[in-house]
Formats: sequence, C-alpha cells, structure tokens
Amino acid sequence: MDRKSTFRQVALALLIGIGGSGCTFAQPTPAAAPVQPASDAVVATPAATTALPVVSGQTPGADAAQVASQAASQPVLNADEAKQSTGGNVAELQQLIHGSALTEFRTTYNGSYGASLLFDAKEMNYWVALFQQKTFWRVIKTTDATRAELIYKDFARQTLQLSSVEIRRTQLEAQKAFTDRMIALSQEHASRLQADLAVAQQQQQIVASQQKQNHDQADALQAQKIAAQAQLRDAQRQVRELQHQLEGGLPGTTR
Repeated sequence: MDRKSTFRQVALALLIGIGGSGCTFAQPTPAAAPVQPASDAVVATPAATTALPVVSGQTPGADAAQVASQAASQPVLNADEAKQSTGGNVAELQQLIHGSALTEFRTTYNGSYGASLLFDAKEMNYWVALFQQKTFWRVIKTTDATRAELIYKDFARQTLQLSSVEIRRTQLEAQKAFTDRMIALSQEHASRLQADLAVAQQQQQIVASQQKQNHDQADALQAQKIAAQAQLRDAQRQVRELQHQLEGGLPGTTR
C-alpha cells in the first residue's frame, strides 16, 4: 500500500510539473501578437455575403439564382422609383408635356399600350412612362440614364405582353365579323336561289298545265278533224247520189 501511495504521489507531481510548463508556453509573447488579425479576417468573410440573405429552407446558391432571374426579367426599382411607380409623378409629367419642356427620345407602341422615354434638359431628369391609349399607367423619374434605358426596355416588353391578348381579341373580332358577313352573303345568295327555284317551279307547273291543255286540245281537234272528214265524205257521197238522181235518165249519164 505504501508503494502505491508513493507511486501516485510521484505521478501527480509529474502531471503538475507538465501542466505548469504547458501554461507557461501558452502565455502570449510579443512575437505572437500579430496573429490576431487572422481571426478578424475569418470573421469578416460572412459580411461579404450579407447582400444575399439566405431564406429559410433555401441554399445561398438557389437564392442567388432567384435574385438573378428576377433581375433578368425586369430592372429592380429603388425605393423612390417604386414610390413613383404608384402614380406620384403622373401630374408632374402631364404638366411638363403640356409645357413642351420634354424631349421624346423613344416611344414604343403595341396595340393600345405604349412606353416612352422622355428627357427634361433643364432639370437633367429622365422620364419613363407606361401608358394605355392616352392614359399614363406608370411613370418613373430618374437622373440615371442607364437605369432609364433599362426601365424603358422593361416597359416596352410589358407593352408587348399586354397587347398580345388585345391584338388576339381584335383578330378574333375581325374574323367573326368577316365570317358573319360571309354567312349573310351566303344566306342572301341562298335566298335568291330559293326565289329563282320557286319561280322556276311555278313556271314549270304553268308550262306543264299549258302542255296538258294543248295536248287535250290537240286530241279534241284530232277527233273533230276525223269526225269532220267522215262528215265530209258522207256529204260528198250524198251530193253524188243526188246529182245522179237529178241527172238520171238523161243521155250520157253514168252511174
């Protein structure tokens, strides 16, 4: 038991000695001070990705792809532009147009929809408008020429999409009107043909009646002719007999 106690005491002393020497080496020295910025660099790395926050249930790559897809489909409006797009600049733009203070750079028409890029040279403002017929729908004012071009292209693309249904409706209305007109013409033609057919049938009945009447008259005349010829022959025979009787006994009379 004494040996075991002695061994434990020796081992404990060795461990204490080793631990004490390790704490001594762990103390910072002046040479080790520059190592601290490396820790700062590691902490600063996530800050570079904070512009694309990760949505719960999505990976950063998927979120970035979604943002890129939205950016490709239409330009992202800033806070002021988004507020303007709700109708904050319509009245001002109308006043500028009436005052002939704007220069028209571009205008696109698709059906009753249109997009215009206008420039106010006095204030160096670009105006981008989306409208239907003569009514402004969305109006954006910006001093950035590049953004103005991007927003104008997006509005022009929207006019193409919005007008597709309108154009299709106009085409279908024209096709229906044309078909209705063709139906009316066909019905009118059919009515004329029906009238002609009715006249032809009526005339055919008249002709058939006349033909029957003529045939009956011809038959009657034929019978009358035969009877008259027979009567004529009887009359001629009677005349001969009377003539013979009258001249009977006279010289040269033949029977």
